[in-house]
Amino acid sequence: MTVPFDIERVKSSLPDRRIDWYPSVGSTMTEASRLAADDCPSGTVVGADEQTAGLGRYGRTWHSEPGAGIYVSIVLRYPFSPDALPVVTLALGLATAEAILKTTDLACDLRWPNDVLIQSRKCGGILTQIEGSAIIAGIGINVNHSAFPQDLSVVATSLRIGSGRTHSRERLLVELIHSVESFCSLLEKEGRAPILAMFTRASSFVTGRKVSVDQGEVMLRGTTAGLTESGFLILHGDDGKSNVIIAGGVRPCS
Repeated sequence: MTVPFDIERVKSSLPDRRIDWYPSVGSTMTEASRLAADDCPSGTVVGADEQTAGLGRYGRTWHSEPGAGIYVSIVLRYPFSPDALPVVTLALGLATAEAILKTTDLACDLRWPNDVLIQSRKCGGILTQIEGSAIIAGIGINVNHSAFPQDLSVVATSLRIGSGRTHSRERLLVELIHSVESFCSLLEKEGRAPILAMFTRASSFVTGRKVSVDQGEVMLRGTTAGLTESGFLILHGDDGKSNVIIAGGVRPCS
Protein backbone atom coordinates (compact mmCIF):
# COMPACT_ATOMS: atom_id res chain seq x y z
CA MET A 1 0.00 0.00 0.00
CA THR A 2 1.45 3.35 -1.06
CA VAL A 3 1.33 6.37 1.23
CA PRO A 4 -0.31 9.43 -0.39
CA PHE A 5 2.08 12.30 -1.00
CA ASP A 6 1.36 15.25 1.30
CA ILE A 7 2.01 18.12 -1.08
CA GLU A 8 0.62 20.67 1.39
CA ARG A 9 3.35 19.70 3.85
CA VAL A 10 5.94 20.41 1.18
CA LYS A 11 4.37 23.72 0.22
CA SER A 12 4.27 24.85 3.84
CA SER A 13 8.03 24.22 4.05
CA LEU A 14 8.64 26.13 0.82
CA PRO A 15 6.35 29.18 0.96
CA ASP A 16 6.14 31.54 -2.01
CA ARG A 17 7.37 28.85 -4.39
CA ARG A 18 5.33 27.53 -7.29
CA ILE A 19 4.92 23.77 -7.02
CA ASP A 20 2.68 22.02 -9.54
CA TRP A 21 1.92 18.48 -8.41
CA TYR A 22 0.11 15.85 -10.44
CA PRO A 23 -1.30 12.47 -9.41
CA SER A 24 -0.13 11.25 -12.81
CA VAL A 25 1.60 12.95 -15.74
CA GLY A 26 3.39 11.90 -18.89
CA SER A 27 6.68 13.56 -17.98
CA THR A 28 7.51 16.27 -15.48
CA MET A 29 10.24 17.45 -17.89
CA THR A 30 7.64 18.20 -20.54
CA GLU A 31 5.44 20.15 -18.13
CA ALA A 32 8.37 22.08 -16.66
CA SER A 33 9.62 22.99 -20.14
CA ARG A 34 6.19 24.34 -20.99
CA LEU A 35 6.15 26.49 -17.86
CA ALA A 36 9.69 27.72 -18.54
CA ALA A 37 8.66 28.79 -22.03
CA ASP A 38 5.91 30.82 -20.36
CA ASP A 39 8.52 32.61 -18.17
CA CYS A 40 7.75 30.93 -14.87
CA PRO A 41 10.10 31.97 -12.03
CA SER A 42 13.32 30.21 -11.18
CA GLY A 43 12.79 27.44 -8.67
CA THR A 44 9.40 26.41 -10.05
CA VAL A 45 8.88 22.71 -9.33
CA VAL A 46 6.82 20.21 -11.29
CA GLY A 47 6.32 16.83 -9.64
CA ALA A 48 4.11 13.79 -9.88
CA ASP A 49 3.17 10.66 -7.96
CA GLU A 50 3.48 8.79 -11.24
CA GLN A 51 4.97 9.36 -14.70
CA THR A 52 3.54 7.40 -17.59
CA ALA A 53 6.30 8.49 -19.97
CA GLY A 54 9.20 9.42 -17.70
CA LEU A 55 12.32 10.48 -19.57
CA GLY A 56 15.85 9.16 -19.14
CA ARG A 57 19.00 9.85 -21.11
CA TYR A 58 19.17 8.98 -24.82
CA GLY A 59 15.39 8.83 -25.05
CA ARG A 60 15.08 5.97 -22.57
CA THR A 61 12.16 5.73 -20.17
CA TRP A 62 12.41 6.16 -16.39
CA HIS A 63 10.58 3.55 -14.32
CA SER A 64 8.16 5.62 -12.23
CA GLU A 65 6.24 3.36 -9.87
CA PRO A 66 3.14 5.18 -8.57
CA GLY A 67 3.55 6.64 -5.08
CA ALA A 68 7.02 5.23 -4.52
CA GLY A 69 9.56 7.75 -5.79
CA ILE A 70 10.50 11.37 -6.31
CA TYR A 71 9.81 12.41 -9.90
CA VAL A 72 10.41 16.15 -10.26
CA SER A 73 11.67 18.76 -12.67
CA ILE A 74 12.91 22.14 -11.46
CA VAL A 75 13.17 25.28 -13.57
CA LEU A 76 16.54 26.96 -12.95
CA ARG A 77 17.34 30.47 -14.07
CA TYR A 78 21.01 31.18 -13.40
CA PRO A 79 23.48 33.09 -15.60
CA PHE A 80 25.12 29.88 -16.82
CA SER A 81 26.35 29.66 -20.38
CA PRO A 82 25.06 26.70 -22.43
CA ASP A 83 28.49 25.04 -22.28
CA ALA A 84 28.16 24.89 -18.47
CA LEU A 85 25.35 22.33 -18.76
CA PRO A 86 27.63 19.29 -18.11
CA VAL A 87 28.89 20.86 -14.87
CA VAL A 88 25.32 21.76 -13.87
CA THR A 89 24.49 18.07 -14.25
CA LEU A 90 27.38 17.20 -11.90
CA ALA A 91 26.16 19.81 -9.40
CA LEU A 92 22.69 18.28 -9.46
CA GLY A 93 24.17 14.85 -8.76
CA LEU A 94 25.99 16.27 -5.74
CA ALA A 95 22.78 17.92 -4.57
CA THR A 96 20.83 14.68 -4.88
CA ALA A 97 23.45 12.71 -2.95
CA GLU A 98 23.52 15.36 -0.22
CA ALA A 99 19.73 15.34 0.16
CA ILE A 100 19.66 11.55 0.37
CA LEU A 101 22.41 11.51 2.99
CA LYS A 102 20.67 14.14 5.12
CA THR A 103 17.32 12.38 5.08
CA THR A 104 18.29 8.69 5.13
CA ASP A 105 21.95 8.47 6.28
CA LEU A 106 22.67 6.54 3.08
CA ALA A 107 25.95 7.48 1.39
CA CYS A 108 25.74 7.50 -2.40
CA ASP A 109 28.31 7.01 -5.12
CA LEU A 110 28.06 9.17 -8.25
CA ARG A 111 28.64 7.58 -11.64
CA TRP A 112 29.63 10.14 -14.24
CA PRO A 113 27.76 11.98 -15.54
CA ASN A 114 24.30 11.60 -14.06
CA ASP A 115 23.70 8.42 -12.03
CA VAL A 116 23.27 8.19 -8.27
CA LEU A 117 24.18 4.79 -6.84
CA ILE A 118 23.75 2.85 -3.62
CA GLN A 119 25.82 -0.32 -3.27
CA SER A 120 26.70 -0.13 -6.98
CA ARG A 121 23.06 -0.04 -8.10
CA LYS A 122 21.23 2.96 -9.47
CA CYS A 123 18.78 4.72 -7.15
CA GLY A 124 18.58 8.07 -8.92
CA GLY A 125 19.23 9.86 -12.16
CA ILE A 126 19.62 13.39 -13.49
CA LEU A 127 18.44 14.78 -16.81
CA THR A 128 19.15 18.36 -17.87
CA GLN A 129 17.99 20.32 -20.87
CA ILE A 130 17.87 23.94 -21.94
CA GLU A 131 14.57 25.73 -22.48
CA GLY A 132 15.20 29.27 -23.67
CA SER A 133 17.12 31.04 -20.90
CA ALA A 134 16.29 28.33 -18.34
CA ILE A 135 17.72 24.94 -17.48
CA ILE A 136 15.25 22.19 -16.71
CA ALA A 137 16.63 19.87 -14.02
CA GLY A 138 14.88 16.52 -14.06
CA ILE A 139 15.59 14.36 -11.01
CA GLY A 140 14.25 10.89 -10.34
CA ILE A 141 14.90 9.04 -7.08
CA ASN A 142 13.75 5.53 -6.23
CA VAL A 143 12.59 6.01 -2.66
CA ASN A 144 10.17 3.38 -1.36
CA HIS A 145 10.24 0.83 -4.18
CA SER A 146 10.27 -2.67 -2.67
CA ALA A 147 11.13 -4.39 -5.97
CA PHE A 148 11.73 -3.70 -9.65
CA PRO A 149 10.75 -5.32 -12.94
CA GLN A 150 12.97 -8.26 -13.81
CA ASP A 151 14.93 -6.37 -16.46
CA LEU A 152 15.85 -3.66 -13.91
CA SER A 153 16.34 -5.70 -10.75
CA VAL A 154 20.03 -6.33 -11.37
CA VAL A 155 20.93 -2.66 -11.92
CA ALA A 156 18.38 -0.71 -9.87
CA THR A 157 17.77 -0.20 -6.18
CA SER A 158 15.86 2.15 -3.90
CA LEU A 159 16.44 3.97 -0.64
CA ARG A 160 14.08 1.49 1.00
CA ILE A 161 16.01 -1.51 -0.27
CA GLY A 162 19.32 0.09 0.65
CA SER A 163 18.30 0.98 4.20
CA GLY A 164 15.69 -1.62 5.06
CA ARG A 165 13.06 0.98 5.91
CA THR A 166 10.66 3.39 4.25
CA HIS A 167 11.36 7.11 4.00
CA SER A 168 9.45 10.38 3.87
CA ARG A 169 9.25 11.52 0.28
CA GLU A 170 8.10 14.93 1.48
CA ARG A 171 11.16 15.51 3.63
CA LEU A 172 13.45 14.27 0.88
CA LEU A 173 11.89 16.60 -1.69
CA VAL A 174 12.30 19.64 0.56
CA GLU A 175 15.95 18.79 1.21
CA LEU A 176 16.50 18.13 -2.49
CA ILE A 177 15.20 21.54 -3.51
CA HIS A 178 17.36 23.27 -0.91
CA SER A 179 20.43 21.29 -2.01
CA VAL A 180 19.86 22.00 -5.70
CA GLU A 181 19.75 25.73 -5.05
CA SER A 182 22.79 25.56 -2.76
CA PHE A 183 24.98 23.80 -5.33
CA CYS A 184 23.74 25.97 -8.20
CA SER A 185 24.51 29.09 -6.16
CA LEU A 186 28.00 27.73 -5.46
CA LEU A 187 28.52 27.21 -9.19
CA GLU A 188 27.27 30.73 -9.91
CA LYS A 189 29.44 32.43 -7.28
CA GLU A 190 32.66 30.40 -7.37
CA GLY A 191 32.70 28.87 -10.84
CA ARG A 192 33.23 25.31 -11.94
CA ALA A 193 36.33 24.36 -9.93
CA PRO A 194 34.60 23.61 -6.60
CA ILE A 195 31.93 21.48 -8.29
CA LEU A 196 34.50 19.52 -10.27
CA ALA A 197 36.59 18.93 -7.13
CA MET A 198 33.61 17.86 -5.04
CA PHE A 199 32.31 15.52 -7.73
CA THR A 200 35.75 13.96 -8.09
CA ARG A 201 35.83 13.27 -4.36
CA ALA A 202 32.25 11.96 -4.29
CA SER A 203 32.58 9.59 -7.26
CA SER A 204 34.49 6.32 -7.41
CA PHE A 205 34.31 6.53 -11.20
CA VAL A 206 36.29 9.70 -11.92
CA THR A 207 39.86 8.68 -11.17
CA GLY A 208 41.64 5.34 -11.36
CA ARG A 209 38.59 3.21 -12.20
CA LYS A 210 38.72 0.53 -14.89
CA VAL A 211 35.63 1.13 -17.01
CA SER A 212 34.00 0.45 -20.32
CA VAL A 213 32.28 3.29 -22.14
CA ASP A 214 29.48 2.58 -24.58
CA GLN A 215 29.83 5.04 -27.45
CA GLY A 216 27.14 3.48 -29.57
CA GLU A 217 29.04 1.81 -32.38
CA VAL A 218 32.26 1.67 -30.35
CA MET A 219 33.00 0.30 -26.87
CA LEU A 220 36.00 1.97 -25.23
CA ARG A 221 37.91 0.38 -22.34
CA GLY A 222 40.43 2.02 -20.08
CA THR A 223 41.11 3.76 -16.79
CA THR A 224 39.50 7.02 -15.77
CA ALA A 225 41.86 9.95 -15.19
CA GLY A 226 39.78 12.86 -13.92
CA LEU A 227 37.56 15.55 -15.39
CA THR A 228 38.19 18.33 -17.87
CA GLU A 229 37.29 21.93 -17.00
CA SER A 230 34.09 21.38 -18.99
CA GLY A 231 33.07 18.44 -16.81
CA PHE A 232 33.89 15.71 -19.33
CA LEU A 233 35.54 12.45 -18.33
CA ILE A 234 39.14 11.68 -19.25
CA LEU A 235 39.83 8.05 -20.17
CA HIS A 236 43.26 6.55 -20.64
CA GLY A 237 42.42 3.78 -23.06
CA ASP A 238 43.79 0.26 -22.88
CA ASP A 239 45.05 0.94 -26.42
CA GLY A 240 47.31 3.72 -25.10
CA LYS A 241 45.18 6.55 -26.45
CA SER A 242 43.72 9.30 -24.27
CA ASN A 243 40.04 10.05 -24.79
CA VAL A 244 37.72 12.80 -23.59
CA ILE A 245 34.31 11.26 -23.03
CA ILE A 246 31.58 13.78 -23.77
CA ALA A 247 28.73 11.30 -23.45
CA GLY A 248 28.29 7.59 -23.07
CA GLY A 249 27.32 4.84 -20.69
CA VAL A 250 30.15 4.29 -18.19
CA ARG A 251 30.29 0.92 -16.47
CA PRO A 252 32.93 -0.71 -14.25
CA CYS A 253 34.94 -3.56 -15.66
CA SER A 254 37.72 -5.79 -14.41
